Order: sequence, then C-alpha cells, then structure tokens
Amino acid sequence: MLDLVIRPRRLRSSKAMRELVRETVLRPSDFIYPIFVIPGEKKRVGIETLPGIDHVSADEALVEAKKAWSLGIRGIMLFGLPSYKDEVGSSAWDPNEPVQVATRMIKAELPQLVVSTDVCFCQYSSLGQCGVVNDEGAIHNDLTVRNLVKVALSHVEAGADIVAPSDMMDGRIGAMRAGLDEAGFADRSILSYSVKYNSAYYGPFRAAADSAPHTGDRSTYQMDPANSREALREVMLDLDEGADMVMVKPALAYLDIIRQTKEISTVPVAAYNVSGEYAMIKFSAQAGLIDEKRTILETLTSIKRAGADIIITYHALEAAGWLQENK
Repeated sequence: MLDLVIRPRRLRSSKAMRELVRETVLRPSDFIYPIFVIPGEKKRVGIETLPGIDHVSADEALVEAKKAWSLGIRGIMLFGLPSYKDEVGSSAWDPNEPVQVATRMIKAELPQLVVSTDVCFCQYSSLGQCGVVNDEGAIHNDLTVRNLVKVALSHVEAGADIVAPSDMMDGRIGAMRAGLDEAGFADRSILSYSVKYNSAYYGPFRAAADSAPHTGDRSTYQMDPANSREALREVMLDLDEGADMVMVKPALAYLDIIRQTKEISTVPVAAYNVSGEYAMIKFSAQAGLIDEKRTILETLTSIKRAGADIIITYHALEAAGWLQENK
C-alpha cells in the first residue's frame, strides 16, 4: 500500500458523493433562450445552419416562450428579421416589426417571463453593418448611438424588460441609459454586449439572421480576439455608464475572459454560447462523433464554472429538459 494521507478519489467514490461535493451546479434558470422572429403569422421554418432552431412568427415565438417557461427558463432574447431594410436600418425601431410585435404578445400572455431584446442594426441594414455607414464607408459612431437609443425605446415601449445592445459603439450604454430614464423607463435594464469579439464563430447566426456585412468586416468596432486587457477596459467603461449586466461573446474560446470579467464586475456576468459553438456540437453529434447530451451539458457547465451567472444558449430548451429529468 502507498503511504498516502490525501486521496482525492475518496470524493469521487459514488454518484451521491460526487453530487454532494459538486462545485458548479447548472440550473434552467441560468439560461436565456434566443428566438429568431420573422414577419407574418403561423410561420415556423427550420434554420439550416442551426439544427433544431426555427425562424418563427410572433405567435409562434409565444409558443417557444411558453415552452421555455415550463422548463424553468426565466428569460428569452428576441432577434428580429425585418420586413424591409434600408441603409440606416430604420425597421429596427418600427413598432410594427417582429421584435416589437412579439414582445407585446409575449408580455401580454407571460408577464412574469423576462423578455430581453437584441439592439443592433446588422440584420436591419441593407449594408449588413451594425451602424450608420458614412460617405467614406466607415461606421459613424455617434449617429449610430443616437439611432440605437431609438431602437431601445421602441423595445421597452413594447414591454421589454431588458435591452441588449450588441453593436460595440463607444458611449452607447450611457446614451441608452439616459434615453430610457428620460422617457420614464428607469426600471428597465441594460445587458451590454461589453466584450464582443470579431469572431469566426458567428457564421451560422449571420446566415440565420441574414446579417453578414456586404462589404468589409466589423474589425473597427468588434474586438480583436488577441486582446484581454481591452476587454476589461470595455467592461469598466460600461459599468461606469450604467450597465446592469455585462456580457462576453463568444464563450468557449473566451473562458479566460469570462473569468477575468467576473473578477472585476460588480454586476451579473452573461456569456453567449454562440451559433458556431452550437453548430459544432450539433453537426458532430449528427456524424456520430460525440455524445450530444454529455457534450452540451459539459459545455454549459464549463461556461458557468468560468464565472458566467447567465448563459445565452440555443441549447436552452434541451438542456433544461435534461436537467429537470435529473432532479
């Protein structure tokens, strides 16, 4: 026998023992479920790049929201595909477009569900950029911020509890907070995409939302994947401007950034388990290369273990169902 005083395997000796000492416990209430809303009624169309996820009309978005609530999920995030586009993305603040219509419908039926809305222009702009493009082809930061406030106001007027600006313009959190407060919406929260990297993992989302840039890329406003100190600077600026929650996006390749953000943040930290991360698991599982359920739960657990208080994930419904089965 080895002369060992410390034997870590003692705490792995049975399922009950492992559960007793488990450090990170995943719950359905950790998740926000993204929903893609399209114009029309009674529409549900599968998204080829995101197996298991659909484009849905507002009435079908309500069906999805009810599913989420029944599984213990307490928040959703709405992304809109508009009925029209122009160079400034004005459909984003149109009260009759899918996000606003779905928000009103869901809050009327499920007032207790936390409805968050993505605030950006990429899927609303005919140019596929996240802001107003000037004559030189560059993004005009301050004009974009002004329009973002219009979008946020249209969402909270429809009933949104949280607005989530994903544009990465400078100063948008302070402007949005001031705009909401002045309009009488001081009780509505801002979840800032504080740390949004210029990532290759967004491909399936851009196909699903028809939001890819038509020319150029987003490197002048989204962050360089090589940088971490810059991420902390962005977080601190957003906190100073009044963000109620901050986000790191993507999640898996940036678990170190989630941890660093958690260590400096005084507000809840969200992480976005993005479309590319989701698609890699789904297509690998379809090919028989991985155990889908185990891989999904391990992935989500790793994001929470890194420090995320909230996980935005397309896996939300299936993961919540599995977690409820394991109770």
